[in-house]
Amino acid sequence: MTAIKRNPATVGVFIGTVVIFLLSGLIEPGLLGGDSFRLVVLLSTFVIIVGFGQGIVILTGGLDLSVGSIITLGGVLLGSWVPQSNAGLWWAIPAVLLIGAGIGALSGIGVTVLKMPAFVMTLAMGIIVQSAILGYTHGAPAANSAPTLISGVIENSWLGVPVIIVLTLIFVIVGSVIQDKSAFGRLVHAVGSNPKAARIGGLPTGRVIVASYALSGCCAALCGVVLLGFIGAPTLSMGNPYTIESIAAVVVGGSSILGGRGLFLSTVGGALFLGVLSNDMTAIGLSAGWRTLVEGGIIVGALALFKVFETGGFVKLGRAFFPNAPRK
Repeated sequence: MTAIKRNPATVGVFIGTVVIFLLSGLIEPGLLGGDSFRLVVLLSTFVIIVGFGQGIVILTGGLDLSVGSIITLGGVLLGSWVPQSNAGLWWAIPAVLLIGAGIGALSGIGVTVLKMPAFVMTLAMGIIVQSAILGYTHGAPAANSAPTLISGVIENSWLGVPVIIVLTLIFVIVGSVIQDKSAFGRLVHAVGSNPKAARIGGLPTGRVIVASYALSGCCAALCGVVLLGFIGAPTLSMGNPYTIESIAAVVVGGSSILGGRGLFLSTVGGALFLGVLSNDMTAIGLSAGWRTLVEGGIIVGALALFKVFETGGFVKLGRAFFPNAPRK
């Protein structure tokens, strides 16, 4: 609770999500039903998974633009290794996660050892991964359907609650402990808050940053595995929307894009906000291009709003209009 009090955006983003969800009834009364709510949570699940890794990277002051390509890679590899049958999932899923983590670690090494800007390094890595996918699949993924066990996670229920929602709640609890309560999480916050002071203080800043990018890659690969169960078969563009959506979820949740401040629960709120918004945009028939435009505008608006709060912009604006107002 103390952490939430230090980050009021957490409460704000959940309130905003509830308000938008209730206003959805003005677009289509059916959007207030239980089926619509389950769809919102399902759509948010993918953003929550990849948003956890993205949030850790942003906490260090970086940015991971390769997550979309790694999501696609995870879905394509699992679909081609274990098509339809569940046989082999015991080794295929860990292998996919390790590959994702390895790609993320390479990005982290580029940022720490080669001193490349994070957005340049991860953008280049994303292009390399996407090109490798094209070469591996020859432009057409081999699988026609997802493994039945992965599809079952999306379709089945446990005690009346969809299995995917139960697993997402577990993921949120574990992610919150890692980011906000663990020793690793405290190191990430320290490195992002003041990298120079962290190095002077003897903290392993390089290893923390590499581990953060590796975690981001692993989460992106996991998102690809789960997303494969939702869409039913891998595609070469399945991960494309999630690069901007993961960044939007973190920023809308109130995390500082400069690093050092943010809660995973806030990212979860941001993902739910985007899920409701996406559901509404689909209901009114917005195309993918316009939806991306809206999401980009949300990122810019959130950054501008938090900047105003940090610099006391509202106070300065008030003093400009009311110069004779009493000051504390």
